[in-house]
Amino acid sequence: MKRLRAFIRFIDALNERAGRAVSWLTLAMVLLTAGEAIARYAFNTGSVALQELEWHFFALIFLLGAGYTFLHDGHVRVDILYARLSDRWKRRIDLIGGIAFLLPTCVLVIWTSIHFVAASWRVLEGSGDPGGLPARYILKAAIPLGFFLLALQGLSRIGGFFVRRDGAKGGGDA
Repeated sequence: MKRLRAFIRFIDALNERAGRAVSWLTLAMVLLTAGEAIARYAFNTGSVALQELEWHFFALIFLLGAGYTFLHDGHVRVDILYARLSDRWKRRIDLIGGIAFLLPTCVLVIWTSIHFVAASWRVLEGSGDPGGLPARYILKAAIPLGFFLLALQGLSRIGGFFVRRDGAKGGGDA
């Protein structure tokens, strides 16, 4: 159980660091978007590259922040029934959902995106738009990375169902 607790702490710390790094990207995206909107409407000028950079920042925030969001239980869920359930039933649903849906979905996205990303790296894919950003392949590499971080956080959550923070076996309060 010590190894499982250490594994959980490692994953939680990894996603905590990723989330904190992504928070700075969020600030950069807000400033970039505001500056680009001011330039477009006040000075009647714009940049395809800056617009694409906004999209790239958004994609990185979404992909690399998903594990952090899951760590802090910030994902949206349908609470019509879930909110009325006991903590015991919520833990059961979360465990089954993690094993039956979250992990298989992450594995599927990682598996299918690897070839997509590799093809992009082989040709050093850039933007198809004139004036766009040159290195789209770097952004595409965030797809399997983001889902890998989310899958790791899912493993951490599932492991937490078998090891409580106080070291007792069972429960799932981690």
